[in-house]
Amino acid sequence: MRQATGAAVLRRAAVLRRAAVLVTVVIALLAGTTPVQAAEYDEPPEDYASYQPQTKCRQTARPGTVELADWINAQFGGGIATASVRACSSGGASEHKDGRAIDWTMNAAKKKQRREVAQFLDRLFADDSEGHTHALARRMGIMYVIWNDHMYASYDEFAKRDYKSSSCSTLESCSATLRHRDHVHISLSKPGGRGATSWYAAHD
Repeated sequence: MRQATGAAVLRRAAVLRRAAVLVTVVIALLAGTTPVQAAEYDEPPEDYASYQPQTKCRQTARPGTVELADWINAQFGGGIATASVRACSSGGASEHKDGRAIDWTMNAAKKKQRREVAQFLDRLFADDSEGHTHALARRMGIMYVIWNDHMYASYDEFAKRDYKSSSCSTLESCSATLRHRDHVHISLSKPGGRGATSWYAAHD
């Protein structure tokens, strides 16, 4: 039996990807929902982002941060996602000072908003059609997400971990804001903040 050539393998993979997209659309239509158009990529997702702390201050949000906040607002209900920037005079290091952080106002005490965030996280951390783990989060350059007493960090392969702010002696003494129960915090890698990873190129 003759082995398939490299070109034939690529053509077969492209056909399978298109078939997977078609199945997704049909399922969404049968369910009465609007299908999400999946972007097509020529390359695998980026590696998991390392921890890249803020080292300089900026007065405006980075373009990738703004684009991702706009996407969240277009795709999900609940509160508003904002690419917010903090003054350098505020204490401590923060990706907000580097224009690489989003605060998405959501209330963990409200079931509907918890469901919206769960759907967001499911999309970020799902495998793609070729089996790449956490594909969308890696393509977006997401460095970590904090929500409702939990953290999901790229440098820990997005494993769900308990989170407690270093400003709180106990979890019970923390405010809703420090516990991230009144908002979702999203920090981007430096390439993600610049909009220089594959997801942003696909959305040009």
